Amino acid sequence: MTADAPTILATCGGFVDGAWADTAYGPLLRFAIELAGVTGRAPRVAHVNTAGGDPRFVEGAELEAAHAAGAEASHVRLFPHPNHERLAEHLLTRDVIWVSGGSVVNLLALWRAHGLDDVMRRAREAGVVVAGGSAGGLCWHRGGTTTSFGPTPTAIADGLGLLPGSFSPHHDSQPARRDVFRDAIRSGALPPGHGVDEGAGLLYRGAELAEVVADRPDATAWAVDADGSERRLHARLLP
Repeated sequence: MTADAPTILATCGGFVDGAWADTAYGPLLRFAIELAGVTGRAPRVAHVNTAGGDPRFVEGAELEAAHAAGAEASHVRLFPHPNHERLAEHLLTRDVIWVSGGSVVNLLALWRAHGLDDVMRRAREAGVVVAGGSAGGLCWHRGGTTTSFGPTPTAIADGLGLLPGSFSPHHDSQPARRDVFRDAIRSGALPPGHGVDEGAGLLYRGAELAEVVADRPDATAWAVDADGSERRLHARLLP
């Protein structure tokens, strides 16, 4: 755990299709590992799939992807109960915590029920890079847009609040989210924030946005101001 400042990478991506295997660590997930600055050993990555209901069938592919990337991977499950007797100890000894997508509403409810929200705060302050895609990018913010209640996007404003603004994933691929996000910010239901395209990510050092990164040339993030107006941000293309 060697991040030199509290670090969050909030993205709309992570895994990609593998060449030989089904799944591989994509540039955004590899960047999260790079941010941890691990030397002399394999980086330790904890995968948290709460938002998807802790599906066991994805774990094998994720472990294979981690092995191919030279990482030591583990999984944190809350169904039917936590799979680590010392859950906080496990997460606090990881270099990266990667949270995958799904229902952010269910994720937040379960994390709070098990005290995992507090563990995530402690991990970030201890130097663990906390990161994720979609719901795993939204959860660190004060709120954002979700389809947790059905296919029509809605705004929620009860995120963990580790980051002061709001977050809307799938900004380019799901146009309905874009409208809901801008309306919610304009009305004051959400604070100003960022819409994030597929394949883009926001790097935060402390509470400050340090950089926008992307795994494809046309992906970026959009700053949405209090009046609902959008500004396209420059994104650095990851190798």
